[in-house]
Amino acid sequence: MHCERRMMNVEVCLLACLILTVGLTLGVGPNQNREFTFLLPAGTTECFYQTTVRNDSMEVEYQVIAGSGLDVGFALISPSGYRLISDFRRSDGIHMVDPTEDGDYRLCFDNSFSKLSEKMVFFEVIIHSQSSGGGGRDDQWADAAMPESIVEYKLKDILVRMDTVYWHLERSRQVLTVLRAFEARDRYLLEDNLWRVSFWSCLNLLVMLTVAATQIYTLRGLFDNTKQVCT
Repeated sequence: MHCERRMMNVEVCLLACLILTVGLTLGVGPNQNREFTFLLPAGTTECFYQTTVRNDSMEVEYQVIAGSGLDVGFALISPSGYRLISDFRRSDGIHMVDPTEDGDYRLCFDNSFSKLSEKMVFFEVIIHSQSSGGGGRDDQWADAAMPESIVEYKLKDILVRMDTVYWHLERSRQVLTVLRAFEARDRYLLEDNLWRVSFWSCLNLLVMLTVAATQIYTLRGLFDNTKQVCT
């Protein structure tokens, strides 16, 4: 009886170590996603660089979340110097490059057409790497494999399920990040509209009070006339 309990404890410990290995396996590797929010001054152009390898795919999404007009220019230039994408005075955009080249892609945001207003821009770069598939992970799983007499779980099934959960969570995080950028832009528009409504409401109220005071003064002047009229 004691021997069976010890064997069960050993199996539980081995299974826990296996799950921990799975988590570490899914967490290794460089982060392929980049998110950044920056302030683009008036009359300037800012460029950022993203390194890629051949035959990957790259997705670029940007949004202007604050600033007059909510628009910027955008250009995506390949490592060989070709202008792949060129947007002029847009508030948002989504672009895909498939396949990519070896080298640094240049992402340029242009606000040179605006001489007074600075813009706040959010952009996200997602790299879908073909080399980060299940090949390297399968090798690591092979190293971490246990004899079937100890652990009765299939490593392939665990790999597929946890890898699917990981990518679903990663995609959910990307969607939530984009929604936060939309929320920030909508909040800026609401605050700007509230300021305009408040300003014009106060101006109209001031005009109405001025007109009312003028009318009262004019009426009082008519009744305060002390000149005698001969009859």
